[in-house]
Amino acid sequence: MNTVIVENIHKSYKKIVALEDITFSVDKGEIFGFIGPDGAGKTSLFRILVTLLLPDSGKATVMGLDVVKDYKKIRKMVGYMPGRFSLYQDLTVEENLTFFATIFSTTIQENYHLIKDIYSQIEPFKDRRAGALSGGMKQKLALSCALIHKPEVLFLDEPTTGVDAVSRKEFWEMLKSLRNAGITIVVSTPYMDEASLCDRVALIQNGSILKIDKPDLITSSFGKNILAIRSSNIHKLLNDLSNYPACDSVFPSGQYVHYTAKENRISKEELEKYLTALGHQQLEINSIEPNIEDCFMSLMNEAS
Repeated sequence: MNTVIVENIHKSYKKIVALEDITFSVDKGEIFGFIGPDGAGKTSLFRILVTLLLPDSGKATVMGLDVVKDYKKIRKMVGYMPGRFSLYQDLTVEENLTFFATIFSTTIQENYHLIKDIYSQIEPFKDRRAGALSGGMKQKLALSCALIHKPEVLFLDEPTTGVDAVSRKEFWEMLKSLRNAGITIVVSTPYMDEASLCDRVALIQNGSILKIDKPDLITSSFGKNILAIRSSNIHKLLNDLSNYPACDSVFPSGQYVHYTAKENRISKEELEKYLTALGHQQLEINSIEPNIEDCFMSLMNEAS
């Protein structure tokens, strides 16, 4: 059963195209991720799906309800956590949660079981103002507020941006627990490593979806050999690899540069000889398996 269905959605802001011919569906009880950089169109799409923004054309339904015609019903059935912390900074943790429970005609006590695992971690600070919380605690409070009315679908727009690695890991463990409880989750992130934590992902760039599939199927279909290369001068390494005649693609990834060759003709020996002649020292060249970032960059090159 499809919880979310989107067909040919377009959205523009004057001359800027935010979304172009977006089509996808989300199955009930899955974690569906949108992976892409800032400005890819993720926030515009989420605001349309939670009925805060009207599309220029196309159609979208959530739980079988039209996002334009049935917006009042949809708002009672979904939870939304925007990318920017949007709770009341001057209210305490408990006051924020009570407020959101009240506007949905429920109470903290009635649905405490839904948020217990999350809220219990910040409950000792329930009298602290929201504006004084750490990034990870703000994240947990925002998720608790989005869940307090027992939504069937949860929309999370870049929920882990600016949060430390430990809190990011904890957050995704919470999402898996919510998924196992039957809640459908649609989440966006600029972090490519979070793609593997989703059941399916949509790679999105410049308002267009490049590919939709399970993370392991996306990487297994990459079809190119990749080298991870490092030297004492990464900036020079990027430039020199870009100018190498056989170069197909090259981009930085952490402490390494990922490199693919035209017609998949990769020779470590020839590359090492070429780079050594250009003065590179402490060279390290390794064959690696592709990750989501490699696939995303390749699809971007094909689309450009």
